[in-house]
Amino acid sequence: MFRRKVLKSIHLASTVWFVVCVGYIFVLGLHQAGVRWWVVFSLSGHGALVVFLLISLYLFAIYRGISSSQKEPIEHPLTSTAYYTMFYVITPFLGSLAGCVGMIGVSTVSQFLSGIALGTLGATFLVWVIVDPVAGLLEVLLPPASRKHRAERIAAARAEREKKQREHERLLAELLAKEELDVCRWQDVLKPQAERLAGLLTAEKIDFQDAEREAVDIGAGAWRTGGLACMRALRNMAIEISRQNNPGKTIVDYVTIWWDGIGNWRSPSIREVVSSGGRIS
Repeated sequence: MFRRKVLKSIHLASTVWFVVCVGYIFVLGLHQAGVRWWVVFSLSGHGALVVFLLISLYLFAIYRGISSSQKEPIEHPLTSTAYYTMFYVITPFLGSLAGCVGMIGVSTVSQFLSGIALGTLGATFLVWVIVDPVAGLLEVLLPPASRKHRAERIAAARAEREKKQREHERLLAELLAKEELDVCRWQDVLKPQAERLAGLLTAEKIDFQDAEREAVDIGAGAWRTGGLACMRALRNMAIEISRQNNPGKTIVDYVTIWWDGIGNWRSPSIREVVSSGGRIS
């Protein structure tokens, strides 16, 4: 744990140093091109924001790689070692050191700083963008043990996902069966309320405020009896009775409006979730 914290701290420092060097090269290049300083600082402000966002994304990826032990030693016998990881995170500093050595004998400060910045940029790009991905790819593809372990790990992960999917489907089937059983059990209990609700839907002259109050009382009773499933069963029974008693007449589903706000009436049912391919948490 301590080693990981140290590595993350060093990596953060080296990345900040890398960004500083890139910014220095950017500003110096604009200045040497004849751009005035106030324009340089204006452009570098926008450029710094873009660089900051890109580096933040890159740091997140590296943080996951270092902190969560994603690299299996069997699959990555080189890049998972402490020595390689340390070399990886201090690469910008090594590039700066190489730039210092290369600038020995230079008389001007600006050239010396440019050499350090360019050394940092070149070494970091070489190791982080080219060497590390190639090394990781070769580790996975070349050694037979690495390929075998990776194949087994992928197969195990796939089997675990399939197991969870089967468990999820079994749970959904149990919930659907329970709902079907509850609906059959509620048929006789809900029939009087369903007939009254159907009467409210098809009445020729009705006070909608009184009808809404009565429908809300009926819905609240169904909610107390069996929750959302009971309310849906009652609503479906009322609609069906209305259609049977009034063939050819258009039935307006006021129940959905009247019951808005009772429990979680607007939530999708289990069947709707299953038909849409959703998941139940």
